Amino acid sequence: MCGRFSLTATPEEVQELFGLEEIEDFPPRYNIAPTQPILIIAGDRRRAEGDNRTDRRALLARWGFLPGWVKDPADFPLLINARSETAAEKVSFRAAMRHRRVLIAASGFYEWHRPPKGSNEKSTPYWIKPKQGGIVAFGGLLETYMSADGAEMDTAAVLTTGPNQMIAPIHNRMPVVIRPEDFTRWLDCLNQEPRHVNDLMAPAPNDYFEAIRVSDLVNKVANSGPEVQMPATDKFEQPEPAQPVRKAKAPPPASDQLKLF
Repeated sequence: MCGRFSLTATPEEVQELFGLEEIEDFPPRYNIAPTQPILIIAGDRRRAEGDNRTDRRALLARWGFLPGWVKDPADFPLLINARSETAAEKVSFRAAMRHRRVLIAASGFYEWHRPPKGSNEKSTPYWIKPKQGGIVAFGGLLETYMSADGAEMDTAAVLTTGPNQMIAPIHNRMPVVIRPEDFTRWLDCLNQEPRHVNDLMAPAPNDYFEAIRVSDLVNKVANSGPEVQMPATDKFEQPEPAQPVRKAKAPPPASDQLKLF
């Protein structure tokens, strides 16, 4: 799964990579957590015939997907991830997979290697980022949820896939990575059905990411500065491949991070 990530690139860098006409200013964010706003790129801006400007737009969405048919969000589980292998069939995600595929801008993500049950060992956090630096685009899904009183809220989930060889010793899932040359095809929900973009949801190449073991500062959402990405300095043994674990309850949003709702 993907339970935390970071976006420390500048607005100008995001604008250039995704081919956006405009983008609002935003601060670097080192420890983005579920229920907080995340920056997504959609390709659904309507243009008049003959208008050659981009149809892409940047917007903020709550990280925590809410299908339109949900009656009470308080009684619905927090969906921060969607399995790419089944998203096109799942009731919660199939409409968004067909009509509202998006890109989620990130500088990298965090993952925890879980020790064997009963070992009394702590989980080990890793900061996982592109080896070459820069921005990575996660495949995502968007849903605009309307509450009973008519208020609208954009919500999103990160698509995940199986791990590549580098990630496998840490965890058994990783975010779907969409390459820049595939942005147009991924965002084209008018002509590209889920089956047409299925090949884009494979694990990233084995040499795309590097994993840096970090301290447990990242465990607390309130720790939102660059120190959460500093390499850990204590002695450590390389982990064995991760075993399936129960889905952890998402932490509450930090009071000192960017607010959306």
